[in-house]
Amino acid sequence: MDFSGAHILSIEQFQRDDIERVFGTADRMEPYAQRAKITRVLEGAILGNMFFEASTRTRISFGSAFNLLGGEVRESVGMDSLSLVKGESLQDTARVLSGFSDVICMRHPQAGSVAEFASASRVPVMNGGDGSNEHPSQALLDLYTIKKELQGRGRGIDGLRIAMVGDLKYGRTVHSLCKLLCLFRDIQVTLVSPPELAMPEDLLALLDQAGHRTVATEQLEPSIAHVDIVYSTRIQEERFQDRSQADLYRGRFRLNQEIYTRHCEPNTVIMHPLPRDSRAEANELDADLDKNPNLAIFRQTDNGLLIRMALFALVLDVVHLVDKYARDIRWHNPRLPRDQAT
Repeated sequence: MDFSGAHILSIEQFQRDDIERVFGTADRMEPYAQRAKITRVLEGAILGNMFFEASTRTRISFGSAFNLLGGEVRESVGMDSLSLVKGESLQDTARVLSGFSDVICMRHPQAGSVAEFASASRVPVMNGGDGSNEHPSQALLDLYTIKKELQGRGRGIDGLRIAMVGDLKYGRTVHSLCKLLCLFRDIQVTLVSPPELAMPEDLLALLDQAGHRTVATEQLEPSIAHVDIVYSTRIQEERFQDRSQADLYRGRFRLNQEIYTRHCEPNTVIMHPLPRDSRAEANELDADLDKNPNLAIFRQTDNGLLIRMALFALVLDVVHLVDKYARDIRWHNPRLPRDQAT
């Protein structure tokens, strides 16, 4: 893959070597993400953050990643704030906004909309999630997290055992992650969901073509007994035509410390793309798991910053210049050991 000037729209763009390049670049971003150093390599560049659907982590993560590389961020949040409500097409919006930005990150509720926008953009566009279709940067940060969690145990991604739990029909994070896992070998995927929220058939076919073993079930507890990763997902109530229908499935696959202790192997990693639904009727991942060292959900968000910094550096072709434009920080940084913090 030629990253320079490329749109990042789908995991299908990536080969395994591309993934390794992204991960290697993300590793190099660690001192800047931790604020041990500052780089101004993107000074003068502008990110247009166009989020037509609710977002906290993805929107702020993309913006922070760009800021940490020295760039500036302009944001528009919600459909009502744009001329789309006046009938302007996505293509016209793209032509205009790409004149104001050097790269654009976009989230939109309709599948395929980000690719449509990118087709008229004069600058690279990154998909921050398009409906129930894909979320490529989330899949990359998820796999990067899996790699980092397993490498301390002398394990790689090949041979992974993973249980994906919850809304697998509308959950774009697991859709993109499944596509990514097809680049690796000998993966065991257990799919835990109600039949009405099962993984789409086309993704099952991709996993099968890759030679992976898949099992579909509605039973949570036996499904998490012999896996490396439990990847829980939220019921995507915003994807239902009648949101009240989501209540039929909410809270069906709850995981707490007692269930974890009784059924999971001692080092099973717990992941979730967030936000986790902590309402009493859902409570997907109980707060009593917060003290479990294998709960990786906040390490996922930290890794997301690294992955998005890497994508910006690759797409804007500045990886080789990041360290050249670096300097030490001038403030006390509580993230660092006292002897390293200014």
